[in-house]
Amino acid sequence: MKVLQFTIPVAHDKTIITQKDWLPAFYPHLHRHEEIQLTWIQHGHGTLIVENNMHAFWSNEIYWIGSNQPHVLKSEELPGSKNKKNVQALTLFFNPEGKLGPLFELPEFKKIKAFIDQSQNGFKIPEAHVVDISSRLLKIHQSQGIAQFLAFVELINFFLTIKNLEPLITGSRLSAVNEQEGIRIGYIYNYIMQHYDTEIKLEDIAREAHMTPQAFCRYFKKHTRLTFVSFLNEVRINEACKKLAGGSYDSIATVAYNCGFNSIANFNRVFKSITRKSPRSYLREYEQLEHGTPGTTTKSA
Repeated sequence: MKVLQFTIPVAHDKTIITQKDWLPAFYPHLHRHEEIQLTWIQHGHGTLIVENNMHAFWSNEIYWIGSNQPHVLKSEELPGSKNKKNVQALTLFFNPEGKLGPLFELPEFKKIKAFIDQSQNGFKIPEAHVVDISSRLLKIHQSQGIAQFLAFVELINFFLTIKNLEPLITGSRLSAVNEQEGIRIGYIYNYIMQHYDTEIKLEDIAREAHMTPQAFCRYFKKHTRLTFVSFLNEVRINEACKKLAGGSYDSIATVAYNCGFNSIANFNRVFKSITRKSPRSYLREYEQLEHGTPGTTTKSA
């Protein structure tokens, strides 16, 4: 798993591009690109990693990923699914610093440019606006020429009406890394995501990174601003929330053990420290939300 610097292919007669995916899984490598990415997940389930933050993603959700934000959508097949094409998404790419640069410097685009500058950490579209924005994305995808461009401007302008957007990452953004460091960080992320349900000792993950435990701790904290244990716990709780929301479990204890915790007491403690609620409260609020009754939880950890 590498942090790859992508160049999104844009035709010579286009300044924006849309991409429709219907695949067994999303692209599996941690990557980044200059283009801002707006992805509507039409069908799929898994974990979105953006820099050092994780978000469980579900069907009919839309994410804005900022320019040069390392990210990957880790697909996860739903229990009982036999469909070889498990994910479906529509994505819009555009680079406000490329051919569009002069446009966003116009006085009429002052507020839009400010919005883009303030959204470098990315965000998830609030559920109340998903229908409106998804229909606008479809219109852009199905249009051509000036009609497509005008639909794009209308979409970007619409974002100015949405209040209290929550960024995908908290705090300041991670510092840029060179390709070699990016490859190593990507490998570490991938190893943790694939082995979170087992006991991962510090010595094991350090050996995978070809470092001493002490050097690994310093390296991981420097590049993620999290300790290894904190990051591992967030991965495990994120996976636990998906299992609870998916309903494919026979008890909360089973979820705890299947997510790598060796005791239900430790699971409850870590779950509450990360989500600010107990597993039972999370499950109860999620069930209320699913049945249309008042609740405050979301599907992400």
